[in-house]
Amino acid sequence: MSQGEVQKGYHCAWQIHYQLVFPVKYRKVLLDEMVVKIIEETADGIQERYAIEMEALGMDKNHIHLLCSAHPKIAPGEIVRIFKSITAREIFRRYPQLKRELWGGEFWSDGYYVATVGERGNWSKVENYVQKQGKPKEDLKQIRLF
Repeated sequence: MSQGEVQKGYHCAWQIHYQLVFPVKYRKVLLDEMVVKIIEETADGIQERYAIEMEALGMDKNHIHLLCSAHPKIAPGEIVRIFKSITAREIFRRYPQLKRELWGGEFWSDGYYVATVGERGNWSKVENYVQKQGKPKEDLKQIRLF
């Protein structure tokens, strides 16, 4: 779905875009190439299984940015719960040695940041910001979670 496209269901129409940011547990630098690949592949599966469209995904070494859209009945916190639980389970299944890095076996931190990107907002700036995560930060400003 593009920024200006209105989604339609049986009894509603919507145009909701969320920017979600959440860190790896203890802010550990664990988002290497292998983990990023697992997350991207898992995100495709989440998109197919749930009514959540992954519009852009960006990762730095210790946190992830997700630009997505979902039916209004799915709360942003539910999107985060689904994404975190499924990706963590798949990361540990395919890369079990990471559990040693994380005491207690949780991959993601409990906290997250969520913002809506409005239809009249500057979509391209937010999308560009999300996509450039993990790249050299010439003109990017980092969002502080807490």
